[in-house]
Amino acid sequence: MSAPAGQGYFISPEDGPGPGVLLLHSFWGLNRQTKEVANHLADAGFTTLAPDLAGGQVFDDEDEAFASLAKADMNVTASLVQSSLSILRRAQLEPAAPIGVLGFGSGASWALWLSARLIEEVAAVVTYYGSQAAPMTGARASYLCHWAEVDAHVADLEVADLGLSMQMAGLDFRFEHHEGTADGFAEAGRPGFNPEAEVVAWRQTTEFLAGILRR
Repeated sequence: MSAPAGQGYFISPEDGPGPGVLLLHSFWGLNRQTKEVANHLADAGFTTLAPDLAGGQVFDDEDEAFASLAKADMNVTASLVQSSLSILRRAQLEPAAPIGVLGFGSGASWALWLSARLIEEVAAVVTYYGSQAAPMTGARASYLCHWAEVDAHVADLEVADLGLSMQMAGLDFRFEHHEGTADGFAEAGRPGFNPEAEVVAWRQTTEFLAGILRR
């Protein structure tokens, strides 16, 4: 079953609700590719909500996407991310259970931020080429972070700093570095899309989420 969910996209497995996964899109907006990821998550047994973090805008031009992201009110986006988590928890199989969060690019940064704020409500986080400078102290989730070999937006130092922050916080985390890829390798339609690497990363992602959320 799928339907619009306010400002977002909601889908649940055909045989009924499963564990919840909050899907946070990149600066391109809530586009067709993001909805396809949500559909694949539902096929894998997860109830999924992808909130629209771009105010209904979808971009194909990188400069326009960056400009919109720079102008966005971070307090409004933070409120939307948190309220979406609450909505999703009520819709999943076990409303009291923590959820998973999957983010791409800027959405990955929000996923990391959320897990360090609502620590009791997030159990698993998967990120694709997105960093977060805020300390991860206090977080309790498990993390799987996918990185491209060449990234125009995330410096190697940012990756190292995030790993150090997670290590110092004593978190359960794993970094997957995908050789021969550029940022956007897991997003169909983007210049850096790499279907072979995307298949590998998606298998790792679904196995990780299932291992944490179906315990």
